[in-house]
Amino acid sequence: MLDIIIRLAQDFRAQHKQLYMVGGTVRDVLLHRGESADADLATDALPEEIKRLVAPTKPSAVVLVGERFGTVRLHYDSNNIVEITTFRSERYDPESRKPEVCFGTDLAEDLKRRDFTINALARDPLNGHIIDLFHGRQDLEAHILRAVGDEPDKRFDEDPLRLLRAIRFAAQLDFVIEPTTWQSIKRQAAKLQKISRERIRDEMNKLLLSPHPAKGLDLLVEAGLMEYIMPEMLDLRGVSQQSNPRVPASKEVYAHVLRVVERSSSGLKTRWSALLHDIAKPRTKSVEDHKVHFIGHEEVGAHMARDILRRLHFDREFIDSVSRVVRLHMRANAYTTDWTDGAVRRLMLDAGHDLPTLLDLSRADITSYRVDKVARANARVTELEERCQHLQEEAERVPIKSPLDGNELMQLFERGPGPWLRPLKEYLLGLVIDGALASDDKETATRLAREFVEREHM
Repeated sequence: MLDIIIRLAQDFRAQHKQLYMVGGTVRDVLLHRGESADADLATDALPEEIKRLVAPTKPSAVVLVGERFGTVRLHYDSNNIVEITTFRSERYDPESRKPEVCFGTDLAEDLKRRDFTINALARDPLNGHIIDLFHGRQDLEAHILRAVGDEPDKRFDEDPLRLLRAIRFAAQLDFVIEPTTWQSIKRQAAKLQKISRERIRDEMNKLLLSPHPAKGLDLLVEAGLMEYIMPEMLDLRGVSQQSNPRVPASKEVYAHVLRVVERSSSGLKTRWSALLHDIAKPRTKSVEDHKVHFIGHEEVGAHMARDILRRLHFDREFIDSVSRVVRLHMRANAYTTDWTDGAVRRLMLDAGHDLPTLLDLSRADITSYRVDKVARANARVTELEERCQHLQEEAERVPIKSPLDGNELMQLFERGPGPWLRPLKEYLLGLVIDGALASDDKETATRLAREFVEREHM
């Protein structure tokens, strides 16, 4: 990637145009996070000039991300993407969800309008010189996130999404938010309402995939931002999973959920499933015989998860998957060695392609501080996983299907298609899943089908 950037800088310089590495690209170099497959560059060339100047490097694709933003994206291969943006001097309409962009010619002006000091850094690719006008390197070394300039309120007023970006960077980098910047975030939290749901969703995804998602989620709550993203999360605080009124905060549903998110593997479906798996506990809590119950919280939670993800404009497939995992998580957690193969097959059938996510959540849902309890629970999930694998391999050799399909059943009973057919098909398939009927035993299936229809008066 660096070779491509140097070649671009040389070509731009030959045409008397500036080209600098900026923002996260420089930040990651200084943090020794390794070379990224994506690079952000800034120039005084206009978009049409950029497209002409990059032609000699033969990118496989040149995409104008948005002419009004002045960004040109270059694809060199699937692993190397460069974005070049014309220097900007932005003006913001406080009532608008999107910034008004004015092109500039001055690097200093471009850096001045950026959000945080650690992102207001530039690097000359040809000599490695760092341009640091706002002490960003000092803040990097101190692991501090600070708004650019002396007026953080102004930075967040320019683009309220920066409120959420601050928390996301703190979670990604494990940085501390500088006190003046933090107080400004808390003061202006309500301005997040001006931001589109899609932009909020994208930042939440990045936060959840960060190395420290629990830290980020907790900061969202403390800053007052969660109220405008997912207010249901606030209801988890103070909800004890035990009847003892003196139970420590670590036993609250809120703390439990944060730990499950932190323990889950890094995947969007897994992290969102972990975040939402107990979202309905406050609404379903009851106490009977001094014991706390959350009866049906998985079903209510699946509906709540669907509503929350719809609000954030996730696609249908993602919403279906996460709500399915939330609905099934208690069944996976209830697994014991004496489950029949049929019971395991039914769980596999209901989970479908989301089975790996469900098992991952089941493993992450073990948040006890007792080592022996965690070891036993982990062994239980591992056993379930191994049985699922064995049954899957078996099903690939001998597919699980009813001996009689719909056409055969209609011919047997001399009836056309209708609502009578589905429960009969499900009954026969259920027998096969439970191992009570062989997939190729048409004779027994015929007898059982007749008995079923007679018994149900169909």
